Amino acid sequence: MVTCQKLRLVRTLRAALALAVLPAPAAAASDPPASTEHSVPTAAAFPLETQPAEAAAAAPATRADEAQPAHAEPVPAQPRLHHAPLSVEPPHERLLVRASIDHPELVKRALLVVRTPGRSDVHEIEFKRSLEAPYVAEIPADQVLPGTLAYAIELETLDGTRAPVFASREQLHELQITDDLDEVREKALLARLAGRRSVFFTSADYVSFGKSTAEASSGGTADVRDGYFRVEGGYTYRPLTVVTEFSLRIGVVRGRSPVALSESQAPGTAPNDRFKVGLNYGAPSVRFRVVDILHVEAEFLTSVTEVGFALGAGGALLFGDPYGSKLTLGFESIYVFGNRFYSRVDIVAAPRVTVSPVVEVTNMPHADDYGVRLFGEVSVDAGAGFGIAARGGYQARVFTEGGPSAGLTLHYAF
Repeated sequence: MVTCQKLRLVRTLRAALALAVLPAPAAAASDPPASTEHSVPTAAAFPLETQPAEAAAAAPATRADEAQPAHAEPVPAQPRLHHAPLSVEPPHERLLVRASIDHPELVKRALLVVRTPGRSDVHEIEFKRSLEAPYVAEIPADQVLPGTLAYAIELETLDGTRAPVFASREQLHELQITDDLDEVREKALLARLAGRRSVFFTSADYVSFGKSTAEASSGGTADVRDGYFRVEGGYTYRPLTVVTEFSLRIGVVRGRSPVALSESQAPGTAPNDRFKVGLNYGAPSVRFRVVDILHVEAEFLTSVTEVGFALGAGGALLFGDPYGSKLTLGFESIYVFGNRFYSRVDIVAAPRVTVSPVVEVTNMPHADDYGVRLFGEVSVDAGAGFGIAARGGYQARVFTEGGPSAGLTLHYAF
């Protein structure tokens, strides 16, 4: 019973909905109500109730397709260059500028426009195919000098047109070519020396150990003035690289020794003259840099002594600034004439003044006993490459006897 009532209600609602949607009939108001009801076409109400969702969605999709624009024309291919800019490079090595090119078939040439250090003009280097990169432009090593190197890259198309693709001739990209460490050190030292690499020098010294007792040829003893004087000259050149300096010294030494020469050493010599000693020598030397604060000096000495031809050698270690405050430990040995071992401290007391205390232990000239020398040197830079150094001190072989020493050195650097 209830079900029948629900069916009637649904039918009534359908009829009312159809009348509300459909336009009013054109018939006169006197038409009977039964004809209005039947004139409602049930088919007109179907789309409102049972039309599928797929059909409703199809209509907007069709309208969107109709609104889409036509297919665009393809963009013509254009050559492009890819390059990682350079910033810092070492000197004296070939410099490779690498690049890759999109659509190289459209490119006639790729050119590196470069201005090397020390030049104001630019020149061109063509990029080539390479195993190290798709394209490489090589700057020769002899053009890669310390300073600023600038470059740009241009592409030349098949029709001969050129266009900058990295930097430009008006605004070149700059990179720094670093100085080699040895070159930086050399320039700094040369600036300190006011550009003067060569030095001529001459010196003179007098050294006295006082009176020494010596054995006379007659079997007795004799008092001998133990000492010598020396005159020397030389030349030094300063490369200021690993080889910091090399020098050549020549000199003459004359003196008296507390040890007399034997008859075999000095045949035909008067007894009193057998205490005389002499040395004529030449000594080349070279100084090496190990590190900035350590240098090594080696010396070879060839000489003619009172007993004939003799060889010698020497060496030194320098700790500190080679042209400033430093400690020097060294030795020198000459066959027959003797040996010496020394330490020297150079102290820069003022911009133009250096004070140098020296301690030396030596058995020169031709003595059996070693003596100790204590002296100091004051060096003054007189300007314009000229300099003077004065020395003075005291030395002795025994506690009861000793003597003074004095010396002078003049040098000119240019």
